[in-house]
Amino acid sequence: MEHAKSTGMSRRRLLAMAGVSAGAAMLAQRSVFADPGATSQAVNTTASTKNTSFSSLKQIDAGLLNVGYAEAGPASGPPIILLHGWPYDIYSFVDVTPLLVAAGYRVIVPYLRGFGTTRFLSSDTFRNGQQSVVALDIVALMDALKIEKAILAGFDWGARTADIMAALWPERCKALVSVSGYLIGSQAGGKVPLPPKAELK
Repeated sequence: MEHAKSTGMSRRRLLAMAGVSAGAAMLAQRSVFADPGATSQAVNTTASTKNTSFSSLKQIDAGLLNVGYAEAGPASGPPIILLHGWPYDIYSFVDVTPLLVAAGYRVIVPYLRGFGTTRFLSSDTFRNGQQSVVALDIVALMDALKIEKAILAGFDWGARTADIMAALWPERCKALVSVSGYLIGSQAGGKVPLPPKAELK
């Protein structure tokens, strides 16, 4: 904890980066096994760099939103969508993106609704932060980008979004990396008290 204070890094940020990096390493490792010569050298050269930005940001109309996002890697690569949490943004993934690109993935990092350059298409649209609506935003983004199925990875709100997508639209989810996120919740279930024994656990 003392080290986290001295570096200015919160525990949540540290856990998110550790989890997403572990997931990226697992994905990169799978590619290394498929083609040991080409990928391992690329992963080693990008692992030691410190990135501060994406090369470019894009905008696309998707569902109710005009979504701002970073994209990197080959267009023909297996797609992976990285989902940030609150109050963070796409730059949470600026260091892991090159690792995934080096492993051959097409990386999409969108700003979730209410963040960055993502905006509602209409000022008349009802503003909603319901758990499933953010997942629906990502389904709409996948449709707009013509991505049928993707690896979904996220932390915090992004993890919850990825979890909901995997539960409600499993046909759109090839794999899931969910770190330090909220559980999929039931508002009705949340109103029911736990039995006393459960409160003590």
